[in-house]
Amino acid sequence: MTIFETAVRPVLFRVGGGDAERAHEFTLDRLAGLSSGARALLRRRYAVSAPVEHFGVRFPNPVGLAAGMDKNGVALPAWPALGFGFVEVGTVTARPQPGNDRPRLFRLRDSEAVINRMGFNNEGAEALAGRLKALGPLGIPLGVSLGKSKITPLEEAVQDYLTSYELLHPYADYIAVNVSSPNTPGLRTLQDKSAIAALLGALVGKTPVLVKIAPDLSEPAIAELLSVCLAYGAAGVIATNTTLSRDGLAPADQARAAEAGGLSGRPLTERAREIVRFVHRETGGKLPIIGVGGIVEPDDATRMFDAGASLVQLYTGFIYRGPALVRAAARARR
Repeated sequence: MTIFETAVRPVLFRVGGGDAERAHEFTLDRLAGLSSGARALLRRRYAVSAPVEHFGVRFPNPVGLAAGMDKNGVALPAWPALGFGFVEVGTVTARPQPGNDRPRLFRLRDSEAVINRMGFNNEGAEALAGRLKALGPLGIPLGVSLGKSKITPLEEAVQDYLTSYELLHPYADYIAVNVSSPNTPGLRTLQDKSAIAALLGALVGKTPVLVKIAPDLSEPAIAELLSVCLAYGAAGVIATNTTLSRDGLAPADQARAAEAGGLSGRPLTERAREIVRFVHRETGGKLPIIGVGGIVEPDDATRMFDAGASLVQLYTGFIYRGPALVRAAARARR
């Protein structure tokens, strides 16, 4: 086991009396406060050079931080120091919103999983744009995940996404269109053929646009969505978001299964890889894929690449395994 697993993680998991969201906020605060010297020391330990290029963007290594960890971009300088080859902020919405009521984030330790029903809590696209402008170049590629504001009717979703896009695309190396979170009512209907066509028709152009899909879609539904992505010039697919399934939970975590929200982590490993493999096969490798879901071991990343992923992202695996997982996953691809 790593120092993170034996010494750091137990402390973080006790923060706030075990409240996962308070620990998340505590961690972001500490990362945001790291000095340049501390970041340099971390970079020497964790940074891995394994450069790749996809959709016109050069990545120093193919392991990224998934959306949701640093929604508002408050700790951006820390992520390259922890070994990430790119980082995705958000999901951000056109209007600031508080998200769902707390508690809304739960660890399932025996399953190495998390359930969240955050509900796109964020400071809004304008605030994020201001922060990114003030920060300047990050040194690694930056993705921005866009979602629909909760109060915006579905029939006005395109304009809502477009508002965020216009504010943020100047600072982004790619834009992720999140139409697959289970925590905003009706959002997943935007994965339907006509809805995603309208969104891509409005957004594709200035900056590479990728579509993030749900792991709960059937293969025919994914195939239909992919045909629209190819027809409308999407730069790639992010597979996958969290799942509504509760399969694969350890017995000790069954009591948590009733919590509403999306499940991430180890129980999603096989399903996420299956979808990456299907997307790669269905598109003939024409669409780059960012594989995300259940990457908890370096071998999980290797298998995701073998399934057809061009890049991978970590979230729950990072919570449980720390930056050593980032380094090992990147080295496995070198």
